[in-house]
Amino acid sequence: MSLIAKRLQAVRPSQTKAMTAAAAALKEKGIDVITLSQGEPDFDTPDVVQRAGIAAIREGKTRYTPVAGVKQLREAIRQKLLRDNSLDYDIDAITVGCGAKQVVFNALFASLDPGDEVVIPTPCWVSYPDMVRLAGGEPVLVACHERFGFKLKAEDLEAAITPRTKWLMLNSPNNPTGAVYSKAELAALAVVLRRPSQVHVLADDIYEKLVYGVRFATMAEAAPDLIDRTLTVNGVSKSSAMTGWRLGYGAGPKDLIKAMNTIQGQTSSHTSSISQYAAIEAIGGNQDYIDDFVSSFRKRRDLVVEKINEAQGLKCRTPDGAFYVFVNCAGVIGSTTPQGKVIETDTDFALYLLEHFGVAVVPGSGFMASPYIRISYAASVEELQHACGRILAACEALSESEKIYEQSKATA
Repeated sequence: MSLIAKRLQAVRPSQTKAMTAAAAALKEKGIDVITLSQGEPDFDTPDVVQRAGIAAIREGKTRYTPVAGVKQLREAIRQKLLRDNSLDYDIDAITVGCGAKQVVFNALFASLDPGDEVVIPTPCWVSYPDMVRLAGGEPVLVACHERFGFKLKAEDLEAAITPRTKWLMLNSPNNPTGAVYSKAELAALAVVLRRPSQVHVLADDIYEKLVYGVRFATMAEAAPDLIDRTLTVNGVSKSSAMTGWRLGYGAGPKDLIKAMNTIQGQTSSHTSSISQYAAIEAIGGNQDYIDDFVSSFRKRRDLVVEKINEAQGLKCRTPDGAFYVFVNCAGVIGSTTPQGKVIETDTDFALYLLEHFGVAVVPGSGFMASPYIRISYAASVEELQHACGRILAACEALSESEKIYEQSKATA
């Protein structure tokens, strides 16, 4: 009898983590690798937030807290949702977890019975389908095409909904594409969602603050009548460069929040007390640093988009949010590398870039979309310039290799 539970057989390790680990292993061997696979701001946590965390330690705020989070933090979250999103929640409808990731998992684990379905627009974050499977549900993947901006169409949503559908997972700005849904686009999806009353919306807004020239909107704001069927998830990881602090939050129906708290109470209990007090400052304090983050990310985005679109066989859209570029690499599929290997998949191309040119990216297959690669531009301008130069060189080497191959066939 195997020690490992059968439910884990359908769960895959994160390709994001796998590529980052592979890059780290090469670096340990002394190989020069530029890592563009990690979804993490390269900025330090702002000083004002650091000081809040340090003050919490010195003031002895190092003991257990309520499972849902300290009251001051939940009040700061309540005020944030009202101020930024026009959403008015009671404090008991808000919970805090160890990152937005835990909040999402708690919600799925609390709500899914075997066979329940979760509609997931793809490309999607690598963890969504596997979290659904771990919670006992069935992911229903709906392809969102590049020609439509990688966004879910109302008719495709309607076609995916069945009597077993319990959730629609909606991530905007999106990881990995950077797509941002407008208020009107969310309202169009809401028209479909109103009819099947059993379908709820999990709105993952973790990249909310990282938008470029467009307005952010969330589902419960676009369709206020669906607020009782919507869980709004957010956090401080991306907007305040606090990935390691592990703090996210959710606001939604009180019965769901209560069930999520029950699960958390029996697992992690609560997130770090120090992180909670630091997050009070990050959420409720001065956030002028976010403008600097966005300005820097926008310049980096424009650099990467320009350079990638110069590469032979690659093309990409200009994303409206987050800090990723989702690159169509169909033009290099079928190419033969100078080492004699045929690039058959986006994973092959990602490994080619890593092993021969020292650039770590994530294959689109990890995000349920091929053939693409995801490039994170949460790196310094200098690193991005070097990385893009290597990617262009990699594509040129493929092109030259193809020419040599064709010439050899012609003279054979």
